[in-house]
Amino acid sequence: MAISKAIIGAVVGVLLIGVIGGAALLYANPGVIDKAATPEPPAKSELARFATGAIARLETPAALEQAPAYVFRTRDGADARLSDFRGKVVVVNLWAMWCAPCRTEMPTIATLAKDYAGQDVVVLPINVDATEDAIADAKSFIDVHEPLPLYSDPKFQLPFELPGKGKMPQTVLLDRQGRIRAHFSGEADWASPEAKALIDALLAEPA
Repeated sequence: MAISKAIIGAVVGVLLIGVIGGAALLYANPGVIDKAATPEPPAKSELARFATGAIARLETPAALEQAPAYVFRTRDGADARLSDFRGKVVVVNLWAMWCAPCRTEMPTIATLAKDYAGQDVVVLPINVDATEDAIADAKSFIDVHEPLPLYSDPKFQLPFELPGKGKMPQTVLLDRQGRIRAHFSGEADWASPEAKALIDALLAEPA
């Protein structure tokens, strides 16, 4: 029995030394825990310099992806895709009548469309209301905000196909090649100098 107690005592001692040593190592190198728990943030493109002021939370991925080929609808019910607007800078704004921030920012979307009228910029509001009554309200609402057109996605699927993954409102900027260059989730002032500087930078890129 004495031998057994000695062996047990030795094992416990070794374990204690290991625990104390490991704790001391982590204390001396706290970055070990941080590096394991915190993933590296995604790389940003050169457009990150425009993420200030009204669009400070703008995301500008360095890895460029084509916009999804998802089919939505024109006001008249015809099929439309984001690729239909290739060759122009496209500002896609996903909105709904049930989304108060969407309605609040819509006047700034309309102002943006007016300011870039006649240039290679398409401002594309896409409504995601599902019921006939809500869509009728959306038509009346958008008509007050000239010159904005009405496009719709009553399946409410496109917001999940784009980087915001369903967040509303969601605004996505595409370059002339149809690639997603920047995206913003939440309400913003799209008539602000920061937003216009971003669009001007995309316009200045080679076609």
